[in-house]
Amino acid sequence: MTTWRSAVPLPMQRPSGAGWLRVAWRGAVLGTVVYGGLLVLLVLRLIEAPLFGARRPLTPHLTRAICRATFPILGIGYRVRGQPMRQIGAVVANHAGWLDIFALNACQSVYFVAKAEVAGWPGIGWLARANGTVFIRRDPKEAKAQQAVMEARIRAGHHLVFFPEGTSTDGLRVQPFKSTLFAAFYADGLDRVMQIQPVTLIWRAPEGADPRFYGWWADMGFGAHFLHVLAAPRQGAVELVFHDPVAVSAFPSRKALAGHCEAVVRSALPQEFQGFAVDG
Repeated sequence: MTTWRSAVPLPMQRPSGAGWLRVAWRGAVLGTVVYGGLLVLLVLRLIEAPLFGARRPLTPHLTRAICRATFPILGIGYRVRGQPMRQIGAVVANHAGWLDIFALNACQSVYFVAKAEVAGWPGIGWLARANGTVFIRRDPKEAKAQQAVMEARIRAGHHLVFFPEGTSTDGLRVQPFKSTLFAAFYADGLDRVMQIQPVTLIWRAPEGADPRFYGWWADMGFGAHFLHVLAAPRQGAVELVFHDPVAVSAFPSRKALAGHCEAVVRSALPQEFQGFAVDG
């Protein structure tokens, strides 16, 4: 059976001529901002950590500024609808690819929950560790300890971001939300004090480009996709839709909560996206 994963792959040609020039200047500016900012962040953490412990009153402001600057550097439009929540809780969103991290960080102070393998990815792993990412392994033996870490971070006031689809997609659809991650929200009375905010990321391709332009999925290489974005003569846009937060206690189970969040996230996809099936 042919599914969206096994359909015609996203065309990503190596840059040539003017494309390499765009890669060079966009890459140089982006690298200076991201990794220069990271060095400043690490210095701030030396001050912040001993004074504030788990709380991070300083560094998230720098992270937001760096991520927000990414979009004008790349030429990608950026728009936000709704308001990021302020109360104790977590964020759940659909997941199209690596640019989601910058988009969600650009307008709020959040910390991501990622699979443990990300910590070892060149460049990205270093950034993720420095920005307080929570790494989890899909190992039942470690589930309880990992849940305790997430609970401690949430109680410390950190807004953790989860991608409940469990994978990235082509950006045109929302896959079924896995309810496993929602179990952490029902631990030790957390359900009585926290809320969940669903967020929809809508990626619009450059005019005339494949609608899946910003999607990054399956076995697509990061390096090839990175060049694909940097070399583009025209860029598209991303829109973040912040939905109303919901109380965890309003749902009798993690499956009910996951189902509600999935439906809300999917409801904000543009009409032209709605026809894409959920499969594979």
